[in-house]
Amino acid sequence: MPSPRPKPPLHRPPPTPIGDTDPFTPDEVRPVRVRARALSADTHFEPHCHPWGQLAYCATGIVQVMVEPENVGLQAVTFIVPPSRAVWIPANTRHAVSVREAAELRTLYIHANAQSCVGLSCRMIRVSPLLRELVQAMDADSRRAAEPVRDRLLTGLVLDELAHADTQPLGVPLPHDKRLKALCEAVLRAPGERATLAQWAANAGASERTMARLFREELGTTYQEWRRQAMLAHALPLLARGASVGLVAAATGYSSDSAFSAMFKAAVGHPPTRWSQQADF
Repeated sequence: MPSPRPKPPLHRPPPTPIGDTDPFTPDEVRPVRVRARALSADTHFEPHCHPWGQLAYCATGIVQVMVEPENVGLQAVTFIVPPSRAVWIPANTRHAVSVREAAELRTLYIHANAQSCVGLSCRMIRVSPLLRELVQAMDADSRRAAEPVRDRLLTGLVLDELAHADTQPLGVPLPHDKRLKALCEAVLRAPGERATLAQWAANAGASERTMARLFREELGTTYQEWRRQAMLAHALPLLARGASVGLVAAATGYSSDSAFSAMFKAAVGHPPTRWSQQADF
């Protein structure tokens, strides 16, 4: 029996205002500033950009960050970010943030003159235990009277940790074509949906052949390969939080634990249980 067609995407709640950034604007004297916010699930910030770099990190919860390069020749990329990871967004790069699970968001704003320490391209990094504690310390200090010497020391350590942070190739590319982008975003919103490309395509009002061609032309891959990367992006935060392999397999649409484990090992190089043990919390 064929599986049912995917359900239409749920209505997205209205976007949350970015808020006043002036109190957190970095400058040459204080090149790194921390902005802390408690955000409920389904909070969404529309695409925007800043004249400074930004590190999106959540102490708890899960956020999804979509980056849209100004160069139309480059692909948009979406990242699903657990507390053990963070996303670096260079200055003047358009990005949007959606909260997948209630989060304590710790955003580091980094002056453009200092961002060369971190890099000039968007990437996901591994948050070391030291970086996690440094962010917490800077956040606590921001609530008290400034101590210039301590602030300079913490800033130097933060920039050094970011410069040496391991990059994690876990971004999921998004296309330019509106039909294919709508399909990809629908798959990301419903990772457990076991639907074929034909079923997703029908829901988007296009043929399977058209969508398969667009996957090849715009993303240089097949639907099956793209979906595997998308499911991996969903699986890692769940595994990091201690979810069982069976639960993660079901949540990402795999019919069995073994099928999911085989996909995970082929993509990451080791079984999912080992990744869970390496997550830092």
